[in-house]
Amino acid sequence: MKSLYVAIMLALLGSGAQAQPVVRANDNRVLAGRLENGELRIRLVVRMARWYPDLPTGSYAIAPVFAEEGHDPQIPGPLIRVRTGTQIVATVRNGLTDSTVYLRGFITRPAGALDSIAVPPGQTRTVRFSAGAPGTYFYSAMPGLWDDDKGERETASGALIVDPMGPVAPDRIFVINIWGDQIDSTSYDNALAINGHSWPHTERISAAVGDTLRWRVINASARNHPMHLHGFYFRVDQRGDGLADTVYAPAQRRLAVTEDLSPGHTAYMVWSPDRDGDWLFHCHLAFHVVVEDARLTQHDPHPISHVLMTSADARQHMAGLVLGITVRPAGGPPIVRNNVRKLRLFVDEGRRRGFAKRSLGFVLQGDDRVPAEDSVEIPGSVLVLTRGEPTDITVINRMNEATAVHWHGIELESYSDGVAGWSGSPGRLAPAIAARDSFTARLTLPRSGTFIYHTHLNDIEQLTSGLYGAIVVLEPGRRFDPGEDHVFVAGWDGPSGRHIVINGDSTGGTPIEMRSGAPNRFRFINIGPAGRLVFAIRRDSSVVNWRPVAKDGADLPGNAHEIAPARRRLAVGEMFDAEFTPASPGEYRITAGPPGNQENYSRRIIVR
Repeated sequence: MKSLYVAIMLALLGSGAQAQPVVRANDNRVLAGRLENGELRIRLVVRMARWYPDLPTGSYAIAPVFAEEGHDPQIPGPLIRVRTGTQIVATVRNGLTDSTVYLRGFITRPAGALDSIAVPPGQTRTVRFSAGAPGTYFYSAMPGLWDDDKGERETASGALIVDPMGPVAPDRIFVINIWGDQIDSTSYDNALAINGHSWPHTERISAAVGDTLRWRVINASARNHPMHLHGFYFRVDQRGDGLADTVYAPAQRRLAVTEDLSPGHTAYMVWSPDRDGDWLFHCHLAFHVVVEDARLTQHDPHPISHVLMTSADARQHMAGLVLGITVRPAGGPPIVRNNVRKLRLFVDEGRRRGFAKRSLGFVLQGDDRVPAEDSVEIPGSVLVLTRGEPTDITVINRMNEATAVHWHGIELESYSDGVAGWSGSPGRLAPAIAARDSFTARLTLPRSGTFIYHTHLNDIEQLTSGLYGAIVVLEPGRRFDPGEDHVFVAGWDGPSGRHIVINGDSTGGTPIEMRSGAPNRFRFINIGPAGRLVFAIRRDSSVVNWRPVAKDGADLPGNAHEIAPARRRLAVGEMFDAEFTPASPGEYRITAGPPGNQENYSRRIIVR
């Protein structure tokens, strides 16, 4: 039936579809061009091609792409990789029949601005430039990143890597490309890919415990992507904006579990797994990883079923910008856990409130009494844990649908990580937590800090209905004092994104009281399905100062602890801690909101 449908569609599309060559996914392991006597010569063509981000017989998009002359078109484009000082001679032919393309990125770095070389249909341009400073860059040729008539056509772009002289450690390059089209007034179709494929067809990364992985991640799209690694921290060694690369000195390098990449930005990250099992690296925008929004449907005869959203099969409930990582064990004795603390966390559905269609919440059992089945806290109960203390959290699902819980930022065993049908290892994969069933996550917290727990199934509906909460891990012997330790968890009330709530509230609630000269710790979390938020502390209209402490639960490097303006932008999946010591009595405000409306939320702080 499917082959008949495809045949009919191709017949209807006529030669416009059949004449297009098929895109080959590029894993960025093969160098393009010809290098002779310190000069790289490369001949490229921009043309239309059929791109299958999933199966070669599945849905496809017809998109502008790069190819080397005489070779298959590729997404991302052919890899240009040279050493600093190399002269690059790039000849680019515009094979499109109806559009002028603009070449960008064919310049010496660092640069003050991007180039924009027009190539009319059928014509060719040759560009000569020196590779310049070492770093991670990319090139592109497109009518525009976002065109109201053509949607998103961020497919004609490829990596341009400049290596330093001398030995270069092995690395991997991952390029994010997007194609998008408006279906109707309410529907938008996406193809979101890493190195030309969309999950579950993206490359599987294989490593062993103790390996060092070096990744260059390039955002060649017009959207931001907060890229999140499950189970481990990575070290950020370099950041780039397409014009220049910033190489951090060892004392400036920071750890993270989520790194926000703006359009055209890049990151060079290094990490080493110390635990085996299956893990994920993915964009934390829910719309970029759930099957209902991140799977291309162009010419696809199989509509997306809601059943997939709660499927226990990771190949079905996720799509888009996801990489799977399998870490092989290194052997050694099993980990022994003694004096385990045991907690019970209930997943409940209560009376609808606010703008979300449902009211869901995580409720921690605090004593011998079991919480009522309709009890809901939004956000979920703050879980206060202790560094180094083995803790088992039994999640009891009292909803009528399956769920899963991801312990975001926590270094833990793979089986407890919370991705149904993926976490664990072959033969022992974590299940979804079925309705009226339970699952016990085994945590042993190696560091103190601020973390998150949230649903990892039917993400948009469950997340915007309240299934998220904060984790505070304290040093042994420390007690959590809510009078001096303030947690702010941002989420959405409903899937539209129009109603942002902080600690479940949009109005600010009761004022916070503080003492002048007393240090207070502020813990900020953004766990809505999408959207950046700016948190700040103000007095009147002015932003005051604070001392940054940690990012994603990891202490910031030394120079980042210096007193700075009390303002911080957080992407989805990011956490940030700061210490605020009010210098004098009076009234202050904690504010939060999108970058264009930073005071969407305001809560008074009374300092005595």
